[in-house]
Amino acid sequence: MSKATEFAVILKMNPMIADLGPDELQRISNLCHTQHLGVGEVLFQKGDPGNALFGVRRGQIRIETGSSDGSRLTLNFMGPGDLFGEVAVLDGQSRTADATAGEPTELFVLRREDFLSHLEREPKVAIKIIMLLCQRIRWQSERMEESMLEALPVRLARRLCALAADYGSEVHISQEQLGIFVGAARESVNRQLQVWRKDGILDLQRGRILLQNLNKLTTIARND
Repeated sequence: MSKATEFAVILKMNPMIADLGPDELQRISNLCHTQHLGVGEVLFQKGDPGNALFGVRRGQIRIETGSSDGSRLTLNFMGPGDLFGEVAVLDGQSRTADATAGEPTELFVLRREDFLSHLEREPKVAIKIIMLLCQRIRWQSERMEESMLEALPVRLARRLCALAADYGSEVHISQEQLGIFVGAARESVNRQLQVWRKDGILDLQRGRILLQNLNKLTTIARND
C-alpha cells in the first residue's frame, strides 16, 4: 500500500471528510508528504505559524501547553490514524499549543496552501471541517466540566479508557504525565492506581500501565 493510499485511509476514518468518495479522498491524499520525528522532538510550538495539517502514520504526538510557573498540561495524545492542526491550517494564525513526539513518529503533512486551494474547489470538505471543529468545542467543554465536577477516580478511569482505545491495554505513560492529563497531583494519581492495582484492575510497571480489567475500568469511568 502506498503512503498516499494509507493517508486516504486515515482521512476516511476522520469525521471531517468521512462521507467523501474514494476518488476525492485519493486526490486529497496525493497532496501530502511525510515527516519523521525522533523521541522528544518538537513538531511545533505555541506561537508558530499554522501552515499544515498533520496525520499520524505511526508513533505518538503529545499536544501540550504551559503556564508561567513552568508547569505543563497535556491536552491530548495523537496516535496512528489521528488528524490534528485543523484550526491553524484553516485560519493561518499561530499555533495555540505545543506538539512533541512521545516516541519515534512518522507524520503525513498537508500544507495549508494546498489544502485551501482544494477547499475552494470542494465546499463539501469545508462543511465537514465545520462539524469537526464543533465536536472539538464540545470535547473541550466536557473536559472542563469533568475537571470541576467529577471525582478523581472517574476522571482517571476516563483518561485510561481513552488511551486504551488508541493504544491497547498497555499504556505507555508516566504517573506524572497522567496527573497532568487529569489535573491532579502525581501523589493522588499514584494512590488511586495502587488501589486499582490491589483490586486487579491494572498493574504498574516503569513508564507504563497494564490494564487488566477494562470492563471494571469502564464502569468506573461511566460513574455508574
